[in-house]
Amino acid sequence: MTALSPLRRIARFGRRQLRRLIAKAPAPIGRRLSRRFWKPRPGTIDFGDFGETAPVSSDFGFDRGGPIDRYFIEGFLTRHASRIRGRVLEIGDNEYTLQFGGNRVEKSDVLHVYAANPVVTIIGDISIPGTLPERAFDCIVLTQTLHLIFDMPAALAELARALKPGGTLLVTVPGISPIDRGPWGFTWFWSLTEIALRQLLASVFEEKDIEVETFGNVFAAVCFLQGLAASEVPYAKLDVLDRSFPVIVAAAARRRLE
Repeated sequence: MTALSPLRRIARFGRRQLRRLIAKAPAPIGRRLSRRFWKPRPGTIDFGDFGETAPVSSDFGFDRGGPIDRYFIEGFLTRHASRIRGRVLEIGDNEYTLQFGGNRVEKSDVLHVYAANPVVTIIGDISIPGTLPERAFDCIVLTQTLHLIFDMPAALAELARALKPGGTLLVTVPGISPIDRGPWGFTWFWSLTEIALRQLLASVFEEKDIEVETFGNVFAAVCFLQGLAASEVPYAKLDVLDRSFPVIVAAAARRRLE
């Protein structure tokens, strides 16, 4: 009798034994075994809680404990927190400026298109030249805002002009995402890929001064589209990167010294 290959012997294991084997295997081998044997047969998918045509949450997961995209955004800001210093501009409010900049922040400015709350110091549209003071900011925190502006190149040119030499723009944009059902849905123009954000930034920053990151995988994307909170899913699964399923694309772009 011809000896069975190791993979064929594994395939004869029961489902429970296969789970145990994958759990004990070194990570690269475990991933290979999982991909090879763990895909359900066509017609056997159990949709469970995801079987409805409406999402679990219609509010990105805010109502369940905090959105999955914020897990990626806040991780990105944590890694670049040292750049949030001096005079800092944020859009809408200054929550992230204070959270990640701390005592490194000397002055906190907030821009909004409307005088939405008392912390707003600049009112205007960043796609209009001259909205921001020139060479004023050591850091600009632009999370989940650029996609709401139709003329993104004009907005980025204005942001770059407002940075001091050596200052940094920290920007995040949605990739795979629901569209806001509230007022922001009326100006939700774009979702971006890694190469799209890099090319947009390269129009106003030197390529060597641009660092672009992608966050997400198919599991993270499905859970985010359903509106699950980050606290409801294993962080280890969110941390796996598959660039074919970008939930968040982020970049740190530094204005060159002159």
